[in-house]
Amino acid sequence: MKPANTIVILSDEHNKRVTGCYGHPMIKTPNLDKLAARGTRFTSAYTNCPICVPARASFATGQYVHKVRCWDNAIAYEGNPPSWGHRLIAQGHRVVSIGKLHYQDADPRRNGFDEEILPLHIVDGVGDLLGLIRDELPVRPGSKRLGPEAGPGESEYTKYDRDIAAHTVKWLQEEAPKHKDKPWMLYVGFVSPHFPLIAPPQFYEMYPEGSVPWPLMYEKSERPRHPFTDAMRKCLCFDDEFDNAMVRRAIAAYFGLTTFMDDNVGKILAALESAGQLENTRVIYSSDHGDNLGTRGMWGKSTMYEESAGIPLLMAGPDIPAGKVCDVPVTLVDAFQTIVDSVGARRDAQDAALPGHSLLDIAQGRVPARTILSEYHAAGAVCGSYMIRHGKYKFIYYVGLPPMLFDLEADPQEKADLGRDPQFEAVRRECEMALRKVVGPEAADRMAKADQAVKIAAVGGKDAILKRGTFRFSPPPGVKASYF
Repeated sequence: MKPANTIVILSDEHNKRVTGCYGHPMIKTPNLDKLAARGTRFTSAYTNCPICVPARASFATGQYVHKVRCWDNAIAYEGNPPSWGHRLIAQGHRVVSIGKLHYQDADPRRNGFDEEILPLHIVDGVGDLLGLIRDELPVRPGSKRLGPEAGPGESEYTKYDRDIAAHTVKWLQEEAPKHKDKPWMLYVGFVSPHFPLIAPPQFYEMYPEGSVPWPLMYEKSERPRHPFTDAMRKCLCFDDEFDNAMVRRAIAAYFGLTTFMDDNVGKILAALESAGQLENTRVIYSSDHGDNLGTRGMWGKSTMYEESAGIPLLMAGPDIPAGKVCDVPVTLVDAFQTIVDSVGARRDAQDAALPGHSLLDIAQGRVPARTILSEYHAAGAVCGSYMIRHGKYKFIYYVGLPPMLFDLEADPQEKADLGRDPQFEAVRRECEMALRKVVGPEAADRMAKADQAVKIAAVGGKDAILKRGTFRFSPPPGVKASYF
């Protein structure tokens, strides 16, 4: 494979089903669709954790969450274990980030970059402390603002994404030409379509409220019941203040934010082309996790359903099969080997045991069958949850609670949970055996809670956290977080 410049564009909270190339009949994502058409689209891509900080730690290090031990949005990546950026810098490649990273704080060399431009990291260096408390889940009242605020307008996030796009275009025009000795690596982190669900009017108006689809299984009588998700709905009470009009506005706004994000991606691709670099640069697009978007009465992320744990993943450029669709399950940890290989860097022997594989190898069928893992130990989780894909089945294991099982071929919308169906006992046993070859779920659950207890004590205890309050989302650089 020929070494090439590489750009990774990572959005935030993009439900892969809300993308044209993944089959959505209404959404307008022309730039992502063009990227998919000239490259490879992965249909079964997953986050390693459906919440920001742990997902990004896995993306950086190629390690599963229980290995890197960044469990939640208060325990963030601090530069160890080494990231793909560290490997590239050591071999003389220029490595730059623009936008959201969500690590501990801004320290480029420690984080694996030569330079961080407009970085967003965890709030005040401590992050979401409330998410550490899991023995008795605290209700998060700020979640109730999601519905009432949804609609057209501008937010700090939309302003931030415009700045990220502008700085990326400038870097491609002015800085990229200076680095010709070796391929460079550019990471771009957008925050859209992450809430607040406030979309610029020109994009919001593309999706008339009366025409947007109603969420599946949204009515209370249709919502599936399970102890884990029941507890999560009570803690992450997003839906409590919604009425029907708010649901329509929220979905229209999410669609608008997705198209707004796609438009910013288009600006980057246009700058790459105008600089004459499109044909010798690989572009990878993905997201840190998805969004439930009202399905089953749930909003935000944090679940193992396809809407939340599934992510879009597209790549195009030299040596990448054009117009290809790859159904092999992949995750964010696969980015490590992919990026190292893409720029032509040597693989470090210390990374041989990493669970990921190069997406270029996977796309060309050179990787044997394996078990991919997503796990969750953060806000709203009464216990650790773990998800694997096993052939056509998705298996979700909850420590101390009944499992879930879905046949994604027969039931892609995950309407029929087979987790307690006696006819599928053998399938569940087989899936659990496959899971335990990758992680000891009970041991990882204990480790997560122990690390979180240490963090709670270090900041003054549970009462101090509750008194401090929390925020709804991490603000852009230069903007103060609003606690309540």
